[in-house]
Amino acid sequence: CRYVTDPVVNFTIMALIVIGGLGFAVWGDIRHHRRFSRLSVYSRLVVIITTVLIFGGAGVFAALEWNNPNTIGDLTVPQKLMAALFQSVTLRTAGFATFDQNALSDVSKAASDLLMLVGGCAASTCGSVKVIRVIVAFKLVVRSIYRRIHPRAIVSVKVGGKTVSAEVAAQITSFLLTFFVILLIGTLILSLQGFDFLTNISAAASVMSNTGIFFGDAGASGNFSIFLPPLQLVLALLMVIGRLEIFTLLVLLSPSFWHPDRAID
Repeated sequence: CRYVTDPVVNFTIMALIVIGGLGFAVWGDIRHHRRFSRLSVYSRLVVIITTVLIFGGAGVFAALEWNNPNTIGDLTVPQKLMAALFQSVTLRTAGFATFDQNALSDVSKAASDLLMLVGGCAASTCGSVKVIRVIVAFKLVVRSIYRRIHPRAIVSVKVGGKTVSAEVAAQITSFLLTFFVILLIGTLILSLQGFDFLTNISAAASVMSNTGIFFGDAGASGNFSIFLPPLQLVLALLMVIGRLEIFTLLVLLSPSFWHPDRAID
């Protein structure tokens, strides 16, 4: 937090976070093609969405916390913008903080939880839902609403100019449902200790996104050791699920994965 006004520290860490969050496939594509116009559809989409999330989130935090003396209110205008930008970047997966996170307004805390749940990109160092799944899910919702209005219309879901197949749409829907059910179960288990709801859900969202920042009455310390040891094991499990994803874990737990000769057709 003492480096909140230091541009070298802020922008160096932000650059590293973004590099880790874009994903190895995107960086490989950038290294080979070097020009944005030559990148694959996926890479271009990832870069565009990441840019929108970073600067959009920064705008939200700047607007909500501009006059809050406990966060960025006492900084100069350039420092406020830099602190808001850092907040938007760090919540995607990193967990560093340049001001007291518990001093955020309730709306800012809710926005922070949403950014944590979105996470970074596929094949990156991030956990959580991942941006492409969020975009596809959003377009599926829009298509459903459009079909309600125009029942006879045939509308396909396209992302980056490519049509999303019914199988991929079903996989993403299943993943999102499973993810949020696990998030809810984790939140309910954490509530056994008696902390407020904001503490419990932000802690669950934080570990499933591999971020490390959480809010609420018990979150002021910013230390997960406030939870009882059994609940720390729950948090650790949620962290693994958020990083490796539940379907990957199910595959790893399947006997046919380790013993293909025993697989049943």
